[in-house]
Amino acid sequence: MVLFAEATIAGLQHAMEQGECTSFQLVRYYIERIAAFDQQGPGINSVLELNPDALHLAEAADAQRRLGQVRGPLHGIPVLLKDNIQTADNMHTSAGSLALKDHYAGEDAFLVKKLREAGAIILGKANMTEWANFMADDMISGYSSRGGQVLNPYGADLFAGGSSTGSGASVAIDVTTVAIGTETSGSILSPAIHNSVVGIKPTLGRISRSGIIPLAHSQDTAGPMARTVADAAALLSVLCGYDPQDAATGSAAGLEEPDFTVHLDKDGLKGARIGVPRSEHLDPLTDEERELFEGLLEEIREAGAVIVDPVEIPSLEELSGHHSKVFYYEFKADINAYLSRLPDGLPVYTLAELIAFNEAHADEALKYGQQVLIRSEATSGKLTEPEYLLHRLADLRLSRTEGIDFAMRKHQLDALLFPNTAGDEIAAKAGYPSIAVPSGYLRSGMPFGVMFTGGAFAEPMLIKLAYAFEQLRPRRKPPVLG
Repeated sequence: MVLFAEATIAGLQHAMEQGECTSFQLVRYYIERIAAFDQQGPGINSVLELNPDALHLAEAADAQRRLGQVRGPLHGIPVLLKDNIQTADNMHTSAGSLALKDHYAGEDAFLVKKLREAGAIILGKANMTEWANFMADDMISGYSSRGGQVLNPYGADLFAGGSSTGSGASVAIDVTTVAIGTETSGSILSPAIHNSVVGIKPTLGRISRSGIIPLAHSQDTAGPMARTVADAAALLSVLCGYDPQDAATGSAAGLEEPDFTVHLDKDGLKGARIGVPRSEHLDPLTDEERELFEGLLEEIREAGAVIVDPVEIPSLEELSGHHSKVFYYEFKADINAYLSRLPDGLPVYTLAELIAFNEAHADEALKYGQQVLIRSEATSGKLTEPEYLLHRLADLRLSRTEGIDFAMRKHQLDALLFPNTAGDEIAAKAGYPSIAVPSGYLRSGMPFGVMFTGGAFAEPMLIKLAYAFEQLRPRRKPPVLG
């Protein structure tokens, strides 16, 4: 239906309020597109599992609307979840792993409870890079032994982005209104840019991690993926909240934002001070990418922003040579804690058992190996080890004190601007927010994007800037699916 194509949350809510469509029709539309374009046709393979209750939930949402019982801002809106996010329903939570293919969670993740409270329809689970791409050195992004390979809808031979690949691709091909991804370092921002959608990696602590299969607690966070900044902001508003089961959420006390959409300002670039870090230690650009980025900078300048270029980040050289082992220690500690709490009857309850399971099922489970898992298991897993502690402190110093905080303060900036995901690592180590926004396409068809990054809890400013940038002119083009 034309009404549903590339539809926004606000547009759908208005249509449902006016009786022009129903949530049931919307869910049916997405199911039809999943069959036609995700599982057949170009076979993008972004959806790992469809919620068997999705149509029933949509009918219930429609009945509640008729009774005037609209539950929240996402009432009747379908949301797809990355497969490492627990749902206490008839879907699995496996992180793409065959070892957890039979795992049914006993409790919703905290963010899933928030979605249900807001009236959202949990449409299904998105495919992902297995174990959030913390399994093998040569793992292809978007591949999981349980779900197979996610393709980039803009070209099957193009890079599909970080581990929230299915979440990004599903939004791009319009088989869901919005999706949730998770990021440890680049796993929301990268698939957002490479699938030409909007991704918000929030400040660590904005969104609870309770009920999400972990990678590393010092950097893990969930975040929204959408086709517009407005939809991403609306979804972020629902996901946030204090959770006593996740101590990091206490850091947002006093900084709560009940509605991030109030920061959608089409004139938000006027007077904003935006810094452009340039360094050989950031991802190098091709001549084509550089030309495109310079043109975008000029557009932003013409919209009234003050472009501070270049901006010095003194820690970049040291950071690029700092091979932190934080992930190895934290993954072993965090995944052992998570697996130990799983229900009886599953084949793995420790990282060591996971490695053994994969070896016993090597033909199916080890297409790319498991060197990363083995290196993590080789650590003590004790978070009192001097090596771990010193590396963690170095990460914070290089990313915050001598990194983003230094640059923002020295140049009195509202945000940093990076081409593609050039600054995702430093922002991830700092636990600071970034927003990826579609910005054009290369001759190969590969999407190009920019990333606005700020200091802790700078989401309101970043949403303001990203929305204003988005409104300058149409940039995102839906992929041609045949």
